Amino acid sequence: MTSYEEFLENHKVMLAPMAGVSDVAFRRLCREAGASLAFTEMVSAKGLHFANERTASLVDLFEGEDLVGVQIFGHEPDTMAEQARWIERELKGHLAVIDINMGCPVRKIAGKGDGAALIKDPVLAERIVSEVVGAVDVPVTLKTRRGFYADTETCVDFARMAQRAGASAIAIHGRFATQMYTGVADWGCIARAKAAVDIPVIGNGDVFSAQDALDLFDATACDAILVARGAQGNPWIFSQINAALAGDAGCGAPTPFERVEMARRHARLLACHHPKAVVRMRKHAAWYVKGVPGASAARAAFNTCSSLQDFNEAFDALLERLSVSGEESARP
Repeated sequence: MTSYEEFLENHKVMLAPMAGVSDVAFRRLCREAGASLAFTEMVSAKGLHFANERTASLVDLFEGEDLVGVQIFGHEPDTMAEQARWIERELKGHLAVIDINMGCPVRKIAGKGDGAALIKDPVLAERIVSEVVGAVDVPVTLKTRRGFYADTETCVDFARMAQRAGASAIAIHGRFATQMYTGVADWGCIARAKAAVDIPVIGNGDVFSAQDALDLFDATACDAILVARGAQGNPWIFSQINAALAGDAGCGAPTPFERVEMARRHARLLACHHPKAVVRMRKHAAWYVKGVPGASAARAAFNTCSSLQDFNEAFDALLERLSVSGEESARP
């Protein structure tokens, strides 16, 4: 068993890298809720190369963060290797793994030859993996998709490429890049990749509940899973999955009050990290209150918030509406 296989034995359920989402505040809340490892947002190797301060801030650690995974993106092998080496030096013993993004389907990434575009150029993808592996001492993994074009599955060959290039593991999202996030993730492709290689395979896609996580493990025999959209506004999903894996069905859904109070804490953590970053809370707040009575009015209020005080006032107003409407679970 390799060292990374041993690592995954104790890190079965991780927070996926999500652009604009996996910042220090969100990672902290998910780790506290039971995510065994959290990845940063994807970081531009080119941005780091040009000493972009905003890009470099994406690898900031939250206070007490013992380990973190960092995902980088780009298509120039030497730049990717150079910046992976910088990240390893910068984070020292806090860096658990470098992940290479080869799956982001959005136009501003894939359109420049990065992310999912590398699925179409496996020769270049292999060079990138090989050079990054040679540049750092920590494990190197990559995250990709079922394939680029619909009905053209390439992830099995891509997994073989990753193994050949020295990757410690590969994470596979069960959709084609052209699907974006529509339709249903095909977990069968994850199982096919798992059967084709010796390195660990990590499953990703459509994990929105503890039962989904159990089903993904059962359907694919994957070594670990990455939770992405299922954690948005719902860090509790990690404690629920961990309980389910342990055979304990005792973790219930959070009450509306717990949702609002977690959102309030999230906003406070964002504001402490960087006052201007609190505007990011608009989307997070909307995710937290999804399904809560009065959510529509709350979302309208969130969209005008630009300070921590604004958000606190919006949260207070939502709790007041819940109380007036007789929502019994609004408060503990």
